[in-house]
Formats: sequence, C-alpha cells, structure tokens
Amino acid sequence: MKFKLSIAVRIATLATALFVPLSVFAQGFPNKPIRLIVPFAAGGTTDIVARIVADQMGRELGQAVIIENRGGGGGSIGANEVAKATPDGYTLGVATVSTMAVNPAANPKIPYNNLTDFIPVTNFVTVPNILAVHPSVPAKDIKEFIALLKKNPGKYSFATSGTAGIGHMMGELFLSASGTDMVHIPYKGAGPAINDVLGGQVPVLFDNLPSSKAHIDAGSFRLLAVAAPKRLAAYPNIPTFAEIGMKEVNDPAWYGLVAPAKTPKEIVDKLYAAAVKAVNAPATKEKLAQQGADPLGNTPAEYAAQIKIEYEKMKAIVIKKGIKLD
Repeated sequence: MKFKLSIAVRIATLATALFVPLSVFAQGFPNKPIRLIVPFAAGGTTDIVARIVADQMGRELGQAVIIENRGGGGGSIGANEVAKATPDGYTLGVATVSTMAVNPAANPKIPYNNLTDFIPVTNFVTVPNILAVHPSVPAKDIKEFIALLKKNPGKYSFATSGTAGIGHMMGELFLSASGTDMVHIPYKGAGPAINDVLGGQVPVLFDNLPSSKAHIDAGSFRLLAVAAPKRLAAYPNIPTFAEIGMKEVNDPAWYGLVAPAKTPKEIVDKLYAAAVKAVNAPATKEKLAQQGADPLGNTPAEYAAQIKIEYEKMKAIVIKKGIKLD
C-alpha cells in the first residue's frame, strides 16, 4: 500500500510540474535569444526598422533579438508563423498595416485572425509612404505622371512588397482616385521590388520611405508624392497625396511588436518596457530619424485599439472601392 501510494504521489508531482503555467517561467525571462520574425524580405522598411530597434532591445533585455525574414503573401506567411508559435515570449513578430489591416481586410483566405491570434505589445514607429518612378519615366511631377497614365492605360506597371500589402493598397487607391490603370507586380518584400525598379524592369514603385530614401537621394528614383500629414522637410517640393486631392491615399505606415496570443502578461510587460526604452534611446531615435521614421512606443492597449481602427478603415475602403486583389 505504501509502495502504491508513493508511486501515486510521484505521478501527481510529475503531472503538476508538467502543467506549470508559463507565467512562472516569466520570472527568469529572457534566458535565451529571442526570434523576431519580419514578415517581408530583407532590405525593406519593415526589415530596416526591425533591425534598428531589435539591436537596442537586445541590450535592454540582456539577450540577443535575432531577426528572421519570412516573406511572402503580403506579410501573411510570417505573421501566421508568429500566430502559431509557442506563447513563451521567444518568438515575436513585427506587425505592419499590411499584416494587421490590409491583408485581413482584403484576403478572405488569410490563415490567422488579426484581432485574436496576437497580443499587441507596442507600435515602434510611423513612416511616410511614397510614390516614386524610375528616371526613364517621362514625367517630372505627379500631375505629368497622371496625365501620362491616362494617355497610356495599362501600359505601365507598379511594384510593391506583395499582394494585399500596404503598397498594393496604396497603388489600388491611387488608381481609383486618379482614374488611371496600371498593372500590379507583387514581390516578397520591398527589397526585391526596389531592385527591379532600380534595374528598370518595373517603372513605378509604391513603398515606405526608409527602404527607398537612399535611392531617392541618389537620384535613382524620382519621388512624385508622399503619404504623410505634411510635406517632408527633406523633400519640401514634393506634395502630399492630400494636397493633390487624394486623401484616401495619404495614410502613413506603422511598424510594431506583437506576441502570440496567450503570452503571459509578465512577459508582455517586460517586452513592452524594453521596446519603449529601445525606441526612445538617443542612438535609436537618431538612426530612425535618418530613415524618416518617427518613434511611438504606445501601450499594448493603445496599440490594440490602433490596429482595430486601421482594420475597420481598410475593410470599409475595400468595400467602398470594390478593390479586388490578385
């Protein structure tokens, strides 16, 4: 009887150990490197922002934050990997307007729920979006470009970071607002899209400023319009989309941090504190400013509300404009 009781006690003890809540392990978090999944190819704005912030976050947490690029599907492949990851804080994702709003609003086959499969941690930054062309395009400004497109419907194509991404939505909204027609060429991230525009294979690009800024400054791209609250100090002669009567195209982009649903609050709190310190560190702020990015660092609740508002807005646009994604 004593032997049987001893076995029963051991089994009960083992079962209890196996079902220790993740929150217990949060006390020593992190004790190993953290994966930060970027849902686009290397070289794009998501990748640039993530690497700048992750470097400082690693210092704040005392463990490396390692970038892993998982491009494709307008960001949905990488986002889905985050959604399905173990909720222990060691696999995180960079959330974008594409993954949290545009893709879910426009793609009925998306494999994750943008509102329930993630815990928003904080929104890192906002950045302007841009419309740029290869110098071979015979249009010196946005008015000439629109006139050129109207004279040549379907002749020109535009590159974006992927189907159902923010660049794609910008392109579709621009075509609708301007009454023009172009062919969409999607890529697995802004990096590959930029390379083909640089090479002249595709003449038009809808992108975020950071990934295109160096090429604009070098004269490899001609900047025609920006999506921002006001004209950018670096490009005072370039109008915003709102100035040319296209308010629906004038929204900037944002990039934030999300964890899988059910990640313990203690871990989320540690990640939030480290992320806010990281984006507000002087060296980080300087690097972000050089890319045209403005630090945010809002609370998890504020970021969750921001995601929901953006998603509802994108759903309304998709319905109103009858946008059909290829």
